[in-house]
Amino acid sequence: MKITYESAPDVEVLVNEIISGLNFTHIKSSRVACVRSMGSKSRRTIARIYGLSKIWQKALNLEASYVIEVLSERYDKLDQEGREKVLIHELLHIPFSFGGGFRGHLGWISDRKIDRLHQLLKSS
Repeated sequence: MKITYESAPDVEVLVNEIISGLNFTHIKSSRVACVRSMGSKSRRTIARIYGLSKIWQKALNLEASYVIEVLSERYDKLDQEGREKVLIHELLHIPFSFGGGFRGHLGWISDRKIDRLHQLLKSS
């Protein structure tokens, strides 16, 4: 089966709520797009984030941008809390510079941190 993509306005709304609720002021929500894919053969992945690298930004005279892809087969089965935690995880990959690069997992992204941020989100 071929992978297909469609816009995901429901995911975008939730991403914007998370950015606002957690006061992620370094993230320019207008430069974060969300898509839903169907047909991926990936076994463990629920969502992925892509950045527009510096070379593409320079060559095409574009600003830094990010795309969050949710894999429909897994993401859509999650409850609201699960969806929020997955998106918090993906947003944590965006560095404070918002330059098109990524922050890695090691020392930055953990279940504990995601749970703490999720509690903050629920209380906001």
